[in-house]
Amino acid sequence: MTGNTKAPSKFGVLLYPGFEPLDVFGPIEALQMLSREVKLDIAWIGPTLDPVSTVPKDIPMNTTGSQVATLVVPTHTYDNPPKDLEVLLVPGGIGTTGEAHALAGPVSFIKNIYPKLAYLITICTGAELAARSGVLDGKRATANKDTWKTTTALRPQVNWVRLARYVVDGNCWTSGGVSAGIDATLAWIAHIYGEEVARRGANFMEYEWRDDRNWDPFAYMFGDGVTV
Repeated sequence: MTGNTKAPSKFGVLLYPGFEPLDVFGPIEALQMLSREVKLDIAWIGPTLDPVSTVPKDIPMNTTGSQVATLVVPTHTYDNPPKDLEVLLVPGGIGTTGEAHALAGPVSFIKNIYPKLAYLITICTGAELAARSGVLDGKRATANKDTWKTTTALRPQVNWVRLARYVVDGNCWTSGGVSAGIDATLAWIAHIYGEEVARRGANFMEYEWRDDRNWDPFAYMFGDGVTV
């Protein structure tokens, strides 16, 4: 990024029932580390202002009766997002496996907000939502490797890249499953603010940053005999 270009500082996190906790809080931790050095604002964007749960009511997640839901209270809604939003984070999660009509809200939001964004960052199956919206058409992208066949079948217009921890195409940054979102976010920070800043944040987190975007062992682990 050139020194004459203003670094983005207005972030939004897309919330929907059944989002994956680490898809959200891993990248947010990296951004929180960044906020020690530069001013950032983070908006939490949900379907309404009601708390959004990681455990959707209409999708069975376990049979043990466990009570493990994490709830986040949105600051904004799909219909009333921040007007100055620059970077949107789209997490994955079991909620992306819902019926198309149930995903219409977040998918439409991505489609409508994308032209106004400086960057779009998807984590895990968050790429499914972005792909459904059409904003990834003609672009290289990656996603969760465990659900690879399902994800890629949704939108063949996307140039899906299996062997990748994360992929950058223009202003779209897409990552592999769950923890890969941290790697992609750190790489984005390095791209905007410099590798030293990203390393400092990763070290403070005591996180071993996988900074090779082209290496993803999970592409082989969940390969099902497919050549990557």
